[in-house]
Amino acid sequence: MTTLPLYAAAALAEIAGCFAFWAHVRLDRSALWLLPGLAALAAFAWLLTLSPADQAGRAFAAYGGVYIAASLAWLWAVEGFRPDRWDILGAGVCLVGAGIILFAPRGGVREDFGRKSGLSAFTNGMSKCAVRIAVHG
Repeated sequence: MTTLPLYAAAALAEIAGCFAFWAHVRLDRSALWLLPGLAALAAFAWLLTLSPADQAGRAFAAYGGVYIAASLAWLWAVEGFRPDRWDILGAGVCLVGAGIILFAPRGGVREDFGRKSGLSAFTNGMSKCAVRIAVHG
């Protein structure tokens, strides 16, 4: 499955699953709505693992743009509210960002913002910030 249809299917599953909970809690639908909602959310999680991205965080970030566009399609198709020009512009910006995240040429070169990565870089940055606050008030 190619990337866009994969992310579109994941978005449909996630939105349908979340809407099932919305319908139960906010629209007073039966608790039986939660069963297909849970199945849809499980399908969403599984579909996202099929992403071509090498890292989970990158797959999730790129998927976010598709999710935003799909949510606006849901708004129109299911809830009957047409997205306005700002919705469309915002979704377009997000899709461009998702494309950059997913398809940027990386060529095997590690491009990070320092020598450390992940949690160690975060905790190192936080400790430096705490020292600055303690010293400079």
